Amino acid sequence: MNDPRSKLIVALDVPSRKAALAAVDELSAHVGYFKIGLELFTFEGPRLVEEIRDRGEKIFLDLKLHDIPNTVRGAIRSACKLGTDMITVHASGGAAMLEAACKEAQSSDAPPLVLAVTALTSLSEEDMLHLGVTGSMEQWVERLARTAYDAGIEGIVASAQEGRMLRSKMGPQLQLVIPGIRPAGDEHQDQSRTATPSEAIHAGANYIVVGRPILQAHDKAAAADLITEEIAQALQA
Repeated sequence: MNDPRSKLIVALDVPSRKAALAAVDELSAHVGYFKIGLELFTFEGPRLVEEIRDRGEKIFLDLKLHDIPNTVRGAIRSACKLGTDMITVHASGGAAMLEAACKEAQSSDAPPLVLAVTALTSLSEEDMLHLGVTGSMEQWVERLARTAYDAGIEGIVASAQEGRMLRSKMGPQLQLVIPGIRPAGDEHQDQSRTATPSEAIHAGANYIVVGRPILQAHDKAAAADLITEEIAQALQA
């Protein structure tokens, strides 16, 4: 974890196996993990996960599981068989679902880190009101994170805006993944609660997730290296 590259997760938000493998080839040795989300997994399926894993890369399977406990338990079991290193569930799935996911992962020969997603970084305070959520965004994230942590989940996905609060209230053992990362000057696009790489590290992130700022760069490896340099500087500070 001392290598700043190990903290950088690249989101393979691309539509096909060809595009995904091209990005993996260009970014191998420049990043710590490759994240496979719903778009790519729905189209290419488990075979691509295994193909990237067999290249020696670490896999973050970001499916944000949210279903009844037995169904989520089975999905976690399948993810473990694929050799994934991280997998997401929704914290709003409730304590029983979260506990089932945690126990199933821990029973694996090589347990992945199960991460509970709190409030998506695309959500704003206005969205909360429409969803009927009371209190502030920070209070909502804290409630979701506490539910997950009490169920045995060791990792939380939240924005940098809630990172310091989660780190102070839940301690150094919490594994905190912060998405919505945009280098200074980049457009926020469909994200509401964003942060720069250094802001996320200062907020307590163990890992940051970056997609378009790297994937859309002319030189993907160089873009990733700039971000790891910023991570390194933030860690030193």
